[in-house]
Amino acid sequence: MKTYNRVISIIILFGMMACESFEDLQLDPNRPVQAEPSLLLTAIEVDAFSTVQVSAALASRQLIFTNSASDNQYYGWQRASFADYDQLRQVAKLTVEAERTSNDSYKALSLFFRSYYIIKLTNTFGDIPFTESTKGEAGNFKPEYDTQESIFIQVLSDLKTANSLLTADSGDILGDIIYQGNILKWKKLINSFSLRVLMSMSLKENNSVIDIKGKFAEIFSNPEMFPLFESNMDNGALQYLDVEGNRYPFFNSNDLRTAYYMEKSFVDKLKRNRDPRLFVYADRDNNGRQLQETNPVAYNGLEGAAPLSENTNLILSGTGSPIDSRYYNDPINQPSLLMGYPELMLTLAEAAYRGWIPGDAEEFYREGIRASMEFNNISPHETEAYLDHHMNSYVTAEGLRLILEEKHTSLFMNSGWESFYNQRRTGIPELSLSNQIINPGGIPKRWMYPQEEIQLNLQNMNEALQRQFGGQDNVNAVMWLLRQ
Repeated sequence: MKTYNRVISIIILFGMMACESFEDLQLDPNRPVQAEPSLLLTAIEVDAFSTVQVSAALASRQLIFTNSASDNQYYGWQRASFADYDQLRQVAKLTVEAERTSNDSYKALSLFFRSYYIIKLTNTFGDIPFTESTKGEAGNFKPEYDTQESIFIQVLSDLKTANSLLTADSGDILGDIIYQGNILKWKKLINSFSLRVLMSMSLKENNSVIDIKGKFAEIFSNPEMFPLFESNMDNGALQYLDVEGNRYPFFNSNDLRTAYYMEKSFVDKLKRNRDPRLFVYADRDNNGRQLQETNPVAYNGLEGAAPLSENTNLILSGTGSPIDSRYYNDPINQPSLLMGYPELMLTLAEAAYRGWIPGDAEEFYREGIRASMEFNNISPHETEAYLDHHMNSYVTAEGLRLILEEKHTSLFMNSGWESFYNQRRTGIPELSLSNQIINPGGIPKRWMYPQEEIQLNLQNMNEALQRQFGGQDNVNAVMWLLRQ
């Protein structure tokens, strides 16, 4: 195992160095360069699967921050970055190398990663450059913006193609630190991700051009053609190692140790539902240190919308549970998920609730809970006790709320901004607001385009703004994805 860990670390380091030197050599036209797709793949995987972050937990009312008034907590954000286009350029190189080596497996993965990054970007802004987005080497430094609708249509097509390209004869996948070249597991991730994309479009379920319900049912109903995650063993997960450069991203983080506390509505929900994940997400507050670790009374959250001074005073008085110490003390902790089996099961539960697929929404709901508990090392006995508690019983009239609240709980500190995007799409769970919120419009719907676009691509950006929002670039504008 030690030898394996060292090999993985060397691959990651070498992959990152290779991508950097490849970029540098591109500047010299007299030095033709080829990069092994395996080296490109490793670096792309490390970036794409690194989804552990506190910003989404702040915006999703799971954590609060006490060192200052956080823009994520008080909804004061403005512009975001186009940095993911740097990764898309690496993906474009992977595509070139896949063609050069005639390896359909790498072609499939390049389509998947292109889809993944483009969905991240369009979820952030709305319309973005896509068709012309990585053509700088061809002299196009001012790409036009594609409509969000056309982006989703193309992504769904690309994901379907990626799944079909992966076969027993499509070529070896070297440099794969996620699934170690397992073709079936990649197909499961691609198809499970396709269902995430389709569910993110639920407000467009009556759009006959896209046929969201039909596409969802096609994937779900054909497991031989479109295999899906079957357990947590299939998770799209980046495993951490107790090796320099490969440890859990908040290991030894003093900020996480001293400045991040659990949000009140989140803790109250966990306590109300007798949820054992409370004890692995949070630590007891100072006033509860003498109580048993499994006594819910020892845990209290702080209001995400309350004034900063009010929260800091409560902490000084001993009230307020910090995040569990494993998040900053354990160099391995738990994997970073691009997407996991719990999310898939709860997505299927929502699809069954909406009538998109046959099947029992309650069964998917209960399996999603079991999978989340397992991911967080909760015992089967505790899990079944939770499922038997009347507050967690599935009731059809409350089905959508129950499913989405469970998804919100299961996405704590994993899967990037999915917890926020699900809330943005459905309004569940309700997120607290007050006069402390920086944004006059409440919870923002998007981020503004980067400042660099004003300087470098103003005409195309303005055309996209006019097309979407009447020319205004603001965080409260409603993108196509969120309009019924």
